[in-house]
Amino acid sequence: MATATHGIKFKDKVGYALGDAGGLLTFSLIGAFQNKFYTDALGISPGKIVILILIARIWDAINDPIWGAFIQSRKPNPRGQFRPWILGFSVPLAIAAVLMFWKIPGLSETKYLVYAYITYILYGMMYTAVNIPYGSLASVVTDDELERSSLSMWRSIGAGVGGLPGTILLPMIVYTVTGKYANGTDIKALDETKLFWCVVVLAVFSVGVYFLHYKMTKERIAPQKRQKDKDYSAFTTIRELFRNRAFVTLSMASMLLIAFQFYYQSTYTYLFTDYYGKPGLYAFVTICTYVPMAIFIPVMNKLIRKFGKKELCAVGMAFAAAVNFVLFLLRGTALAMNPMVFLVFTFFSGLGQTFLVLEVWALVMDTIDYYEVKTGKREEGMAYAVFSFTRKLGQTLAGVGLNALLAWIAYDGELSKKGIGLSGEVLSKLYDISTLVPAIMLALMAVILFIGYDLSKKKLESVHADLRKMRDAEERER
Repeated sequence: MATATHGIKFKDKVGYALGDAGGLLTFSLIGAFQNKFYTDALGISPGKIVILILIARIWDAINDPIWGAFIQSRKPNPRGQFRPWILGFSVPLAIAAVLMFWKIPGLSETKYLVYAYITYILYGMMYTAVNIPYGSLASVVTDDELERSSLSMWRSIGAGVGGLPGTILLPMIVYTVTGKYANGTDIKALDETKLFWCVVVLAVFSVGVYFLHYKMTKERIAPQKRQKDKDYSAFTTIRELFRNRAFVTLSMASMLLIAFQFYYQSTYTYLFTDYYGKPGLYAFVTICTYVPMAIFIPVMNKLIRKFGKKELCAVGMAFAAAVNFVLFLLRGTALAMNPMVFLVFTFFSGLGQTFLVLEVWALVMDTIDYYEVKTGKREEGMAYAVFSFTRKLGQTLAGVGLNALLAWIAYDGELSKKGIGLSGEVLSKLYDISTLVPAIMLALMAVILFIGYDLSKKKLESVHADLRKMRDAEERER
């Protein structure tokens, strides 16, 4: 008899959420502090950071599919197919995070750059080792659409909770006042020593969170058996995935989503530190982004039943884009100079973003289901490897774009350490790139979801009906 796949408990949902919480305890630091750590603490120029990020992504293009194929080809042991990998790599991931934010005293810029290459790429590899099996896990926890939607929401909750220390607590701790602008606003600089010890604490804590995730989750659905006379081909799977319109367009939207998230997190760090002179207020950016999730989570499944996941996500992104365009148009006004007004707009932007942020992983599972219906094969490991790589491309897009724009506006990270403020022109351009670029990315996501992603509510119902027939036939053959 097959193990029941429906009726997951509250424990399952919390345990699944803890998997992303453990990762985001350190991963959120990349968006919030890494770029500023490189420019201000290590003294690496933005142009060199761009090259670093591009080279790291070239390696990811090789590493991620290999790891996905490896995970997919392993026979599950009694503890499961995916959970043991998550737990096993949690310690190396924590160590890599600490090394990434450690400033070895007295090195030259060139040596700091080499060290940044090694530690940044190492952390990316360890995060891939954990995140690909974690992404694949939901599809073997349950095969029910609404339960998967619930898991996707809980994953987003876990990500939000895991990101709270790095985005709320640390901005209040890791900056030191070094001078004042003419208007009395504080000039603040990043304190790399405080940042390092905060990362140590978060890294240690992340291992404990991963252990709880391992203990509280269960793999219910047996992996699909492969025919012995057929050789598994990762390249064939990748080629078939890229023929799946829903998978390709969702990957593009998700790439832009992660680019948007990393970009605004990094840019807002500069904005609230240098433009508003209040880095502590950056904590409220996270609050304003995640409070809307708390509003919609209780009614999300009802909204999905009525409107559909695609439809909600597309409309939400269009609304968020409009909010950010208005924020850009306010540049140069008294409203733009008020950080509390900026946070209010951030809240309304968060309202629109909520649907895709909460449902993106449920959408991924829908595309995997669609792939199974079209090909008769289920490829969670490789699908998540490719999907994970496209999200890393989004991270690259954010890093390259941000550093290119910082170079364009002539940002100088050394000035704050000397107690010298940035010029009015630089600050004005900093506001522009913090509002217009996010607005454009949100608008592109809305277009992709409206036009490109073709798993509408009606079509998805047909896909899941076909999938149930396939599963019933497989069950009768056992």
